[in-house]
Amino acid sequence: MTEPNGPTLPGSDPGEPGTNLGRTLHATRPRLQEPPETRGRTTIADGVVEKIAGIAAREVPGIHALGSGFTRTMGAMRDRVPGGHASTGRGVKVEVGEKQTAIDLQVVVEYGVSITDLAAEVRGNVIAAVERMTGLEVVEVNIAVNDVHLPDEDAQEIREDRLR
Repeated sequence: MTEPNGPTLPGSDPGEPGTNLGRTLHATRPRLQEPPETRGRTTIADGVVEKIAGIAAREVPGIHALGSGFTRTMGAMRDRVPGGHASTGRGVKVEVGEKQTAIDLQVVVEYGVSITDLAAEVRGNVIAAVERMTGLEVVEVNIAVNDVHLPDEDAQEIREDRLR
């Protein structure tokens, strides 16, 4: 017996219990398909990598802030505007290709911290986070230390905030 879809399997009569209803020989052969990761294209925006890198850098103890003095000042003003929110990508610049990315960070470190040790730890944390979350290869993480945060600066900032 032949159906429009091709020959039926033995025992595929709909009336027989335990049969494969309507299954044809060509349907039982495994289809050779490309793996899911090769069927389509994924693009990752620069802003996504900036946020991941910014969060990963801030997680490292000894990082006070990201960004240059001007960037931090403008960001602080933006944060005070109703509806404004802190930018996790502040102080982070990236170049994203199809399979690789390069990251530039501008950081402010806490006084007393070894900058070379801190830079190595930041690089490791940023590379691990970006590669794990995006699958991109991080080819470099450049770190520019723009300032050192002194302990007495916190008290001065609190006083200035109260005067406003």
